[in-house]
This record gives sequence, C-alpha cells and structure tokens, in this order.
Amino acid sequence: MSGMLYFVPTPIGNLEDMTFRAVKILKEVDYILCEDTRTSGVLLKHFEISKPLKSYHLHNEHQMTQKVIGDLKNGQNIAIITDAGTPGISDPGYLLSKAVSDADLEMQCLPGATAFVPALVVSGLPNNEFLFSGFLPQKKGRQTKLKQLAAENKTIVIYESPHKINTTLEQIKEFFGEETKVSLSREISKKFEETKRGTVNELIEFSKSKTLKGEIVLVINNSEKESDEEDKPQSRNKYKNLNN
Repeated sequence: MSGMLYFVPTPIGNLEDMTFRAVKILKEVDYILCEDTRTSGVLLKHFEISKPLKSYHLHNEHQMTQKVIGDLKNGQNIAIITDAGTPGISDPGYLLSKAVSDADLEMQCLPGATAFVPALVVSGLPNNEFLFSGFLPQKKGRQTKLKQLAAENKTIVIYESPHKINTTLEQIKEFFGEETKVSLSREISKKFEETKRGTVNELIEFSKSKTLKGEIVLVINNSEKESDEEDKPQSRNKYKNLNN
C-alpha cells in the first residue's frame, strides 16, 4: 500500500497561526521535506516535533522528487513544508505535486497560512474574482508579464521584495495608469504588520518615504467596473496562478 504526501502550511510570521492538524501530521509522518533544515528545525523544536528533515528546494527538487515518489510507493508517509506559507504557492512544491499526480499516488494539502489571502481581504478592493501571479520575473519577461496583467479586467495580486518595491510601483504606474488603486501589505501576521492603500502615485510616495522590510503583497485594482462589484456575491472567490 502506497503512502500519503502532505502539503503542510507553516506560519508566515506568528507561530500561533500553526494549526493543530498541521502539528499532528508532522508528528506522524516518516520524514519531512523542507527548504532550509535550520529554519524548519527551529519550527519543529518549538512544537516538540522530532522527525527527520530532508532538504527540498529549487536546486535539488528534480533529484529529490524521484526519491520521494519511490518512498511513497514503498508506503512511507511524507510531509513537505517551506520556510513560511503553503508549499507550491510561490515556493517549491508544484513539481512534486505534478509527479505525485502523474504517478497516481495520494496527496493532501492542509488549509493554512498564505500571504496573499489576508492581503486581498484587507485591501478593500474587489475580491470576487482575482488573479494571483506570485513574484514577477526578475528581468527577462518582466514587462511582457506586466502588459499581460494590465490587460486583465480583474483584481491582480503579486508578491514583491523590499529592494524591488519602488521599481515595481513605478512599473505599475506605467502599465496600469497613475490613478490605479493599489493596496500594499507587508509583515503579515507579524508584530509590525502594515497595510497602506491609495493610488499608485500615493503608494510610490509612501514607499520612498521609509525603508520597507519583509515580504510585500501588492493588490492592484484593475477592474473597469468597480462600482458593479458591490452587487456581486463575494462568497465564490476564484483565482488563476499564472506561475504554474
């Protein structure tokens, strides 16, 4: 009988966001895949979890995926975690998910922390239909991606790092327009959590006035019919992930 692969979300800041079920699964599996054994070791120690950790990151995921598939076929139960958030959402995990699916093996993803959902909810922007695009390309294809996103008539959600935020906001102004409404959330679930809302011009002034730290989520209102959104039901959210 084959084993089960569990995608287990970990806190993006506040350790109290770890679920009881996540702790239970991590205590029961045969071993845990993680991005950085040092970072995950601190998390496991906090929750008194004693299981073998194996590195699984962008530089070894092809090699490790084949080993994991073999272990699952041999009946081992395995969990994958990342440094923070849900595996596979702008973090390693998609390749493994595809391989498990192709091999017709069992996997489950636990509900849990991910940065873009809280940022979208508190943005005050239409969220009945939105497009999640993760991190923009670093260099090649960046402008092409922004043009593609600007053509979408829906709310756009992207991740950005502090050292690129000023450049990205300027590019949003260029491709989406200077009156575009944007919400910027950072340090979600941490002590210095902060959300700033306004036009992209106002956000540019804000980001240049202080040194922003932590992972940043940008929510961009690209809906041409914002006034109509209030009449639409908000309970059937859906998104596309263009990175996969």
